[in-house]
Amino acid sequence: MITNKDYFAQLPKEIKQGFSELNIGYHLRRANITKLSGYSCLTVFKLIFLLVFQYKNWFRAFMSKRSQDLPGKDTVYRFLNTPTYHWRKFLLSLSSEMIRLLQPLTSKDRVTAFVIDDSVFSRNRSKSVELLAKGFDHSTHQYLKGFQMLTLGWTDSFTFIPVDFALLSSPKKENRLQEINTNIDKRTSGYKRRQEALKSKPDVASALLDHALEKGIIADYVLMDSWFTQAPLIEKITNKGLFVIGMVKQLKQRYVYNGERFTLNQLYKLAKPHMGKKDIRGSVYATLDNGIPVKILFVRNRNKRSEWLAILSTDTTLENEEIIRIYGMRWDIEVFFKCNKSLLNLEKEFQGRSYDMLISHTTIVFTRYILIAWQMRKEEDPKTIGNLFYILCEDVKDIDFITALQSLIDLFQTLAEAEVSLNMDIFKNQMNKWLATIPNYIKQCLNISVCES
Repeated sequence: MITNKDYFAQLPKEIKQGFSELNIGYHLRRANITKLSGYSCLTVFKLIFLLVFQYKNWFRAFMSKRSQDLPGKDTVYRFLNTPTYHWRKFLLSLSSEMIRLLQPLTSKDRVTAFVIDDSVFSRNRSKSVELLAKGFDHSTHQYLKGFQMLTLGWTDSFTFIPVDFALLSSPKKENRLQEINTNIDKRTSGYKRRQEALKSKPDVASALLDHALEKGIIADYVLMDSWFTQAPLIEKITNKGLFVIGMVKQLKQRYVYNGERFTLNQLYKLAKPHMGKKDIRGSVYATLDNGIPVKILFVRNRNKRSEWLAILSTDTTLENEEIIRIYGMRWDIEVFFKCNKSLLNLEKEFQGRSYDMLISHTTIVFTRYILIAWQMRKEEDPKTIGNLFYILCEDVKDIDFITALQSLIDLFQTLAEAEVSLNMDIFKNQMNKWLATIPNYIKQCLNISVCES
């Protein structure tokens, strides 16, 4: 566990390097995440960041024998609940820094893409969480209490970076179980994110793209699943100068072909057969009702061979195989969601009722993923994200004892180099200095506090 003495020295070297190379402290200051006194925001941020690598939540860490070396409970919760901290600005700044560092490692010919998707942020056992709402989970086909975590990511097919997110409640008041805390200052960034939580997903998705583009993050395509691939959102994204590739369903949406309006099923019958791979049934060029030209590709459904799936692309110059390859990059965000929930303790680590806590903790979890992804890319490491996570866990587990032992070795080496005549008084004095630098829980293991005379 991190102590209040020599805090940074007890971090594993991979995390040390990551914090330094990605300038975590600089991005925190830019986002106005600062304090005037007490533990610095960077210190508290590192404490929360490391919890998952020790297989603990905050309660278990606070109740452990190392708790004497930790900031107080109020310090941590004030940090997470502060509405004036601009967590969106922090994540945008950090992700843009990460993407900039990836440029020298990436070929200029490699395709990059934004990925938009949502996942359920479950708080099914909660009753009083701010803006808590009922929502439908399409994976379990059940109604749950919680939020929709709408996420915008960037990928080059090798590394996925979360760029921005929004925790959405419900636009319908009858579906909301709790409303906005009336004591929140309306001038703060926290209040603005609460207002955002009441908007529709297409509107927020468009706004997330605006935030990324304003930060200078660029990509060739925007990848979406069938829920988002609707004509109004496609038009908004196209107006931003981006191409869209997304799955489409057989809904009421019509497509203009040779001056006539057709359903997706009717277009499938008119599609030009593809000469080559059997999994590609065919493709057709059409136009949306808003006048945007699109290419619709029909492919075999691997789960049900007798059925087909349709992929829409606003870049009509792409070959069929290239459309499928680029759309396959969308799967990176599904891996990201799974990793955050299964490994990095999203939804589980803190159980506060404040909407600010949900935003701040989710941002810290995304930062964990970014640091692991950076380590994986920098070292050209063939390990998976999960393997790297468990390796870091082992490093954090051993680091305190390694640091304490190394400092003791350094002490005796210094004395040897100085050729000091080691009498008992000098020995006790030096040992007391060493004991003052190590965590309290190690002192308890040694069953000593000072060298008694």
